[in-house]
Amino acid sequence: MPSSISSSNAVHVPTGLRLTASDRPGVAQPVPERDVPERPWSGIAFGALALALCLLGLWEWHWRAFGVQPGYRNSDGAWAEQRRRINSGEGNALVLIGSSRVLFDVQLPVWSSTQGEQPIQLALEGTSAVPILEDLAADPDFRGRLLIGVTPGLFFTGFAARQDAIAHHHKQGPSQRSGHWLSKNLLEPWLAFYDPDFALAAVVKRWPWPARQGVQVRGEVRKLSVQGAARNTRMWDKVVNDPAYREIIRNGWRQRLMRAPPTMDTPEKAALVIKAQIQRAVLAVARLRARGVAMVFLRAPSIDELHAAEEAGLPRSKTWDELLKRSGVPGIHFADYPALQGFDQPEWSHLSGPAADEFTARLAPLVNEALAAQKASE
Repeated sequence: MPSSISSSNAVHVPTGLRLTASDRPGVAQPVPERDVPERPWSGIAFGALALALCLLGLWEWHWRAFGVQPGYRNSDGAWAEQRRRINSGEGNALVLIGSSRVLFDVQLPVWSSTQGEQPIQLALEGTSAVPILEDLAADPDFRGRLLIGVTPGLFFTGFAARQDAIAHHHKQGPSQRSGHWLSKNLLEPWLAFYDPDFALAAVVKRWPWPARQGVQVRGEVRKLSVQGAARNTRMWDKVVNDPAYREIIRNGWRQRLMRAPPTMDTPEKAALVIKAQIQRAVLAVARLRARGVAMVFLRAPSIDELHAAEEAGLPRSKTWDELLKRSGVPGIHFADYPALQGFDQPEWSHLSGPAADEFTARLAPLVNEALAAQKASE
């Protein structure tokens, strides 16, 4: 009887094929080797590169035809770059915080040319000013002056979509800083499609897929602005000049900002949330004032349907007036100043570029006057 390892049990393998583990029972297995077939690899690599460049060029051409131009990204890294200025010798600077209305409506070049200084822009779209206010209150390096934007639907609800930028600033490592530098210098100034709104995943997500029963479709906030290297931000001209695109933005506000969040869907819930957000601001203000920081609140303009919804859901008497009373900080409300009214606001919430220039020129002296008065009273 042949043994279990005799040649009579050997498996015949056709010439040219590599043995597998099942072909060698009881034998230690060698390190596997992969057979690499002969192919024109250089030609394949060149073809793949050419195809990728062609597709990249088509995607860039598509968005440029849509009206997009290269611009800097409003990333966490860009915010952190400006935030570091406070800890790098500019602790006495004028700092702007708030939401997108401060970001879009206050133009840094105009402020610089009329007031002789360029503020540090730390406003974050879709985000209450309160988390940034608290972060500055905890930073002993900041001893300057502060303009605090108050957008009712964000400030008094605590909504803070971009507050992760604050944590990013405190945890940002060398690789993240270098990645931001490479993006800012090598990609953002040259590629129009290099914007989150035009990423393939974002485009696929907002595609008009067939509606499914019971699934509520919520429109995404589309691109609204273009941004410069120091986070100076202006409304995108397409919002001003393209009625169809402008209506997309308005519908976004209708869906998002004109209905109460679940945490505020009753008057009792709303009162508690408003009180909590004002208390957070009051505590942060007290810490800043103890260091001699002068501050002023700003209620930037809004109009038409959006302004009506803000006043209905978050009336001035229960929000803005209460904030000023409890904090002891002066405020500039656009409704109190004819010079801050009547500007072009295509989608009701933000000023067009030329309007923002004029608004900044009128606002800056009012802000500096209020800040100087506080410093003089100390």
